[in-house]
Amino acid sequence: MPTIHFIDPQGGEHALEAQAGDNLMQLALDNMVPGIDADCGGLCACGTCHVFVEQGLENLGDKAEMEQTMINSRPDKLDSSRLSCQVTISDAMDGLTLRIPEFQM
Repeated sequence: MPTIHFIDPQGGEHALEAQAGDNLMQLALDNMVPGIDADCGGLCACGTCHVFVEQGLENLGDKAEMEQTMINSRPDKLDSSRLSCQVTISDAMDGLTLRIPEFQM
């Protein structure tokens, strides 16, 4: 089981054991990690599950066009920006570290 690390907007750290095949958004919601709003429920239609990948970006794969379009609408986007609803957890993601932005839009 990979361990995924979320850093919430207040700087709190959440180390969570994850199940391969789940997505990052649902992991955060199931564990009440602050800052992931997930207004659309994971349909890649709102961008309110945005995260910055601080460690492990190379293990996430490429962004689909729809995810990139949603990220491009954010003024705070970085090269390491991802929508957590679009990332399926794999065992290779052990140690993945994600920072949640101060605001979701």
